[in-house]
Order: sequence, then structure tokens, then C-alpha cells
Amino acid sequence: MGSENPNGADNQQERPGVEQWVVGFVDGEGCFSISVVRNRVCRSGWQVQHEFSVTQAASSRAALELLVSFFRCGSVIENRRSDNHREPLLRFSVKRRGDLVARVVPFFEEHPLVTAKQLDFEKFAAVLRFMEGGGHLSEEGLRRVASMTEVMNRKGRSRYLESSEAIRQPPHVDA
Repeated sequence: MGSENPNGADNQQERPGVEQWVVGFVDGEGCFSISVVRNRVCRSGWQVQHEFSVTQAASSRAALELLVSFFRCGSVIENRRSDNHREPLLRFSVKRRGDLVARVVPFFEEHPLVTAKQLDFEKFAAVLRFMEGGGHLSEEGLRRVASMTEVMNRKGRSRYLESSEAIRQPPHVDA
């Protein structure tokens, strides 16, 4: 009995080896990011944003759609480009914390990444767990999140840690 979908995207999670393909693809093209950003609507004036994403040129849309099907969450969105490339960039993106905790994190815990990106994933998963308990809702919690994530993805110093709100607080000491 054949699939009506020529790519077999409906049954990706049942195809042998697809897990290894996902791990390899994310190792090469994926990103686990956590940022503490200004948001005046939030009680503290700061918000923790989290995203798992994979970016590709528009001609590789099918690969990103396979990720949507495989993880059963997320979406493919277009990034406008201001450089001289001829085709737009697309990004598979999962931002919803419930999907990250229930689908993305368990997959990568069962199927670890091979590159140094595994360290970013481990910090990403730890922050999500911390947030599940509401730890990020205090100034001390925001400081901890910013400290845990400022070295992810080869980023520089956290804007939150350089802000006047964080500077007024005593430094966090891990026990």
C-alpha cells in the first residue's frame, strides 16, 4: 500500500533511520537558543525567549516540512534577506514551551547530538526545566538563566546581565 505523499512525510517517524537523519541535520543546521530580552509588559521588564530552529534556503523547504511532520509541532517561516542571495531563507521554528518540553527535549535526550551543539542543547533543556518550575520569574532566576545561556551559540555577554536591574543585584553563587 503506497503513500499518497511522494516524500512519505506522513510516516517519517516510522521510517528506519529518520532519527539519525534528524540528529545529523540539526547538528549541522540547527540552533537551540535562549535569550533574556526587554519586555515592558512583563512584571520584571524582562522576558525569557526560547526557540529551537533549523534554517535552510527556500529550495530546501521539504526538509523543514519533514521536521514539522516528525516533531508534530513548529512551523516553517520565511526570513527576509538583505544580502545578495537569490532565494529567501526559511526557518523551522518551535517556540512554544509545551512543545519544546514534551517533544523536542525528549527526542534529543534519547538521540544525543554528536557535535558541540550537544552542550547548547543541555543548557537549553536545563533552562526549560528551570522555567517549568517558575524559576525564571524572579530577578535571581533571570540572572541564573542569563548566566547559564550567555555562552550558548558562541554569544557574547547577556544584555540582561549588563542591565542596571541585574547590576544592582548581588552576584549569583552556585552551590
